[in-house]
Amino acid sequence: MDINYEILYTFIAASMALAISPGPDNIYVLMQSIVNGKKYGLATVAGLMSGCFVHTTLVAFGVSVLIKQSDTLFFIIKLLGALYLFFLAYKVFKSDAAIQLSGETVEKKSLGQLYRQGFIMNVLNPKVSIFFLAFFPGFLFSKTISNVSQFYVLGILFVITGIIVFGSIAILAGAISEYLKKHSKVGVFLKWLQIIVFVGIGIFILFSEK
Repeated sequence: MDINYEILYTFIAASMALAISPGPDNIYVLMQSIVNGKKYGLATVAGLMSGCFVHTTLVAFGVSVLIKQSDTLFFIIKLLGALYLFFLAYKVFKSDAAIQLSGETVEKKSLGQLYRQGFIMNVLNPKVSIFFLAFFPGFLFSKTISNVSQFYVLGILFVITGIIVFGSIAILAGAISEYLKKHSKVGVFLKWLQIIVFVGIGIFILFSEK
C-alpha cells in the first residue's frame, strides 16, 4: 500500500498546533470545565469533535469529485485554500493577543445539552467546512487509496488530535486558567504560533502535489 507517512506526520503536527492555539472552541471548553466541571468540558469536546465528521463527509465527497475532474480545478482548490490560510494568519496578526477568560456568561447545562450544543456549534459553522476545504486537499497521502478514504483518514486523525488536546484542556482546566492569569505574555506566544502554523500550512498546501 502506497502511503506517504511524512505527509501524515506533518498533518498531525499541524492539527496539534492548531488545536493548541486559542480559539472560540477551546476557550469554550476551558470555561465549561472551569464553571461546571471536567466531565461537562469533555461532553462539549465530544459534541465538537462529532461535528467534524459532518464537515469531513461534505469535503470528502465534494472535493474528491473535483479532483477527479481536473488537475486545474485541484490546483485552484489548493491556491484558494492557501490564500484562505494566509488570510487567517493576517486576521490573527491584527487581533489582540490577550486571552479573555470569563465564566460569568457560561450557562450551566446538562451533559446531553452540552454535547448537543457542541455538535450544533460545529456543524452549523460554515467556517469549519471552509477550513477543512482549505486544509485537507494538500495532505492527500497516497496515490493508490481512494481520495474519499484519504479524506476520512485525515478527518479521523484530526478528530483524534482534537480529542487529545481539547480533552487535556478540559481535564487540566483549573491549572491552565491559573497559568494564563499569571502569565499574560503566553497569549503573545500563542498568537505567533497560530500565525506561523497558518502560513506554514498555506505554503505546504501550495507546493503539495496531487
